[in-house]
Amino acid sequence: MPTATIDDVRRARRILLHGVAGSGKSTAALALGARLGLPVHLSDDEFGWLPGWVQRSADEMRALAGAVASEPAWVFDTAYGSFRDVVEPHADVIIGLDYPRWVSLGRLVRRTLGRVLTQEPVCNGNTENWRAIASRESIIVWHFRSFTRKRRAMRAWARRPDGPPVLLLSHPRDLTRLLAAL
Repeated sequence: MPTATIDDVRRARRILLHGVAGSGKSTAALALGARLGLPVHLSDDEFGWLPGWVQRSADEMRALAGAVASEPAWVFDTAYGSFRDVVEPHADVIIGLDYPRWVSLGRLVRRTLGRVLTQEPVCNGNTENWRAIASRESIIVWHFRSFTRKRRAMRAWARRPDGPPVLLLSHPRDLTRLLAAL
């Protein structure tokens, strides 16, 4: 598979981002959508979570994400494993935020602690709290559980001979350069 170029991203009408928790997928998606005039879909809000930290069923997530993926233009900030197979085939380009752990973990810890302190609503009006941070279901624990798997997935996509072209960004400055070039 060819590696995606800036021109591929510039021409793309459907962009899928992928990365570990804390890599900045939502922020990157919003910036890409603004620069390219594409609608942005934030998976946690639209497909994943309901108020009260209730996660939608996998079937419901698949149906919602599949309907959006069939639209002519979009940027997804990620695609959960439960619905990635209905989004990825529609993507023109996949952008992998393949950053070192210290970058994503540092961002995640700062963001999570900040949200606990400010009670900023996320994921359909939910708020972070101290108990959730200390639980086995914590987003920080999830980072450690999923980091290696998500990085392997991005790198495997970049090596495969079929599917959409993949642009792996290895540092936030690479994203800054990409956005400036757009």
